[in-house]
Amino acid sequence: MRLSYLGRRIMVKVPLYINGEMRQSESNEWLDVVNPANQEVLAQVPLATDSEIDEAIASAKETFKTWKDVPVTERARIMMRYAALLKEHHDELATIICHELGKTFEDAKGDVWRGIEVVEQAANAPALMMGETVENVARNIDTYSYMQPLGVCAGITPFNFPAMIPLWMFPMAIVCGNTFILKPSEQDPLTPMRLVELFEEAGAPKGVLQVIHGTKHQVDRILDEPSVRAISFVGSCGVGEYIYSRGTANLKRVQACVGAKNHMVIMPDAKKERAISNLVGASVGAAGQRCMGISVAVFVGQSKEWINELKEEFTKVRPGVWNDPEAAYGPQTSPQAKARILSIIESGKAQGATCLIDGTDFVVEGYDKGNWVGPTLFTDVTREMDLYKEEIFGPVLACICVDTLEEAIQIINESPYGNGTSLFTACGAAARKFQHEIEVGQVGINVPIPVPLPFFSFTGWKGSFYGDQHTYGKQGVRFYTETKTITARWFEDDIATGPNMSINLR
Repeated sequence: MRLSYLGRRIMVKVPLYINGEMRQSESNEWLDVVNPANQEVLAQVPLATDSEIDEAIASAKETFKTWKDVPVTERARIMMRYAALLKEHHDELATIICHELGKTFEDAKGDVWRGIEVVEQAANAPALMMGETVENVARNIDTYSYMQPLGVCAGITPFNFPAMIPLWMFPMAIVCGNTFILKPSEQDPLTPMRLVELFEEAGAPKGVLQVIHGTKHQVDRILDEPSVRAISFVGSCGVGEYIYSRGTANLKRVQACVGAKNHMVIMPDAKKERAISNLVGASVGAAGQRCMGISVAVFVGQSKEWINELKEEFTKVRPGVWNDPEAAYGPQTSPQAKARILSIIESGKAQGATCLIDGTDFVVEGYDKGNWVGPTLFTDVTREMDLYKEEIFGPVLACICVDTLEEAIQIINESPYGNGTSLFTACGAAARKFQHEIEVGQVGINVPIPVPLPFFSFTGWKGSFYGDQHTYGKQGVRFYTETKTITARWFEDDIATGPNMSINLR
């Protein structure tokens, strides 16, 4: 069953994926999947029933018994084939994202590609899962460790990256020998389901991956299920705190990447044109719907004089539909998301910030029902304002001016969040001071959105992350594995005699 609706005006009933089969849910509760550019209903997604969830869990448990013993090299080869298929279907996946989330085509392609990079890293599992050994820890005794899978794992993904974030989770968990239950966002489930189809085509055995759909009740069933050992979550702070608290109370491993309020610091010695260009893209790109986007610009010293030029660049930016090559970004994901952004913009005005560019009334011609918010720029922002304190998740940039780099560092370090930050400067000493003193997990030096490539890990700090081991990279492997340490002694009089003429290791 291929979930292709593109080019046809049909409404898809999104299936569940249980024990290697796409199947229609028996649920009486369904939610609409809506194109945010025009409110067209593209599909309906079910709220999985308890019996369907039970069946998915049972399948994952049973499959783990055999999957954990499949050689890691064989598991890695599936990931190699999967990466190749994802590349082959790259533009198709991006187009699905454009329809159900509204991203521009270039932005959607980036969503897919950053996920492919993690699958490529998962193919390195034989090296990533190597243990440690020490010979002769005592006389004739050696100690060595293995990294072994946990069992059934689960992932709960957000709307804003429907390809990348599922690919952060299930390929790494499965290549480590676990089975996996994915609960994708109910707002854009078509992309994850196409990822699943391609995973099956790559040779993934029945039962290693299950997909259930739903909202809070379905998530709670996962959080409370004793056989689910680890849960990965990406999303909002309130939901993340709930998932972390309930999951850990049930003795599960939980990694939860949550809220952010990311600052970019602009030094007066930075290349002005480069800094402004990067700031515009980092603040309004993807409609501001990314946890590593920049929502606060901190201008140091004379760089505050660049705000007028920043305003000029903001006036050139406009949102639009996915296949408009001139569109900088697409609509907000829902009318509710738009309403929240507009509310925060109005609070900024009421609390005394100066609105240099106001995008509240922006409409794309021919798409007046879309969830549009134009680029919005504020200056004279203080840290007491809701505009500064709230994670806006929209194309809104707040500007703060300070005299010194020390002041900028203090502002960022006093933020409750620690996901990402950036410094634009031509001074190596300033860059080193910043990266050393800043209390943020992911730092960019002349890089506006410092999302690490997957041979590192995604390392948010403070209120931006709940858990111990971070997502993907080496920490991701450790999150999905348990370490077993063996201490062994062998005696020389047990050595057998006689030749072995074969080099076969099997």
